[in-house]
Amino acid sequence: MTLKVSRRPRGVLRGPGRGIASLALLAAAAGVLAPAPASAAPACAAPGRGAPVQVARIPDWVESIVVDERGRMFATAYFTGRVYRIDAPGRTPVPLTGDVGANGGIVVRADGRLLVGTGNDLVHSLTGDALPTSKLLLVDPDTGEVTTYAAGLGGIDGVALAPDGTVYTTTLGGRNIGRVSPDGRVDPAWARVPQPNGIAVSPDGTQVYVIQTTVAPGLYRIAADDPAHPRRWVSVAPSDVLALPDGLTLDSTGRPLIATHAAGQIWRVEGGRLCAVESGLHLSTQVTYGQGDRGFSAGRLYRAGVDGKIYEVPAGADPS
Repeated sequence: MTLKVSRRPRGVLRGPGRGIASLALLAAAAGVLAPAPASAAPACAAPGRGAPVQVARIPDWVESIVVDERGRMFATAYFTGRVYRIDAPGRTPVPLTGDVGANGGIVVRADGRLLVGTGNDLVHSLTGDALPTSKLLLVDPDTGEVTTYAAGLGGIDGVALAPDGTVYTTTLGGRNIGRVSPDGRVDPAWARVPQPNGIAVSPDGTQVYVIQTTVAPGLYRIAADDPAHPRRWVSVAPSDVLALPDGLTLDSTGRPLIATHAAGQIWRVEGGRLCAVESGLHLSTQVTYGQGDRGFSAGRLYRAGVDGKIYEVPAGADPS
């Protein structure tokens, strides 16, 4: 999940040449313009289950994806600010909304409605810690009706939902992790992690996982009851300092999976170390698991990226 710089004509936006406006080092964008060296994370030990298969494509930079219990996928479009719905693999994506600024993360609530982050642009992200003005939107997955769920957050990149309905957000251009309690109270600076990007919550709600994308990429764990003391859990190898890890999800055993831009790999944390479940998918922004028994079904891993392509990644299938 990266920072949006402008909304230039589509002809200019296509392909990886637009670069990445990460806060701490624009030089990291060089990793997006070319594949990372071969010295990337080693392959995971699990046997391969076939090559990635393209299952959909949206005519935009796809920033985040999620699947509801009916097996429908929803995606945020980086430049047009739309939310798309894809009813099943191979189906044509349908714009669910117009430009509502839906350029950040997306999650599905227990009632089936979507929560979508806004303000994932350079200005809001760089000023988000000092001037938190961005909103979380509530979107009806059938009608596309949009209302404001919460306001007063930094430019929202990642969004994660805890089992009790607590929402956590990241602002890549700052350090603050936002929190919205189930009763609607907003804390824009609940915790602090450098260049926070992808975010996920453990199934029991006790741990919040956050990706640091640049400078010293790695994965943090934050105890939900002790936000003042984030703990750096996994660091990337020196050879992967420009890998630009981005979106984050967890499998059913609680293992984090991480999409990377420049490395072109999907990483998994095993035994406190990173391994690659798949390679060759450059400019990836998010990974998520399917749900339900139809459409984008349960146990299947899906990847989205800057190229607008959505792949099923058989090698990342959920072990259960």
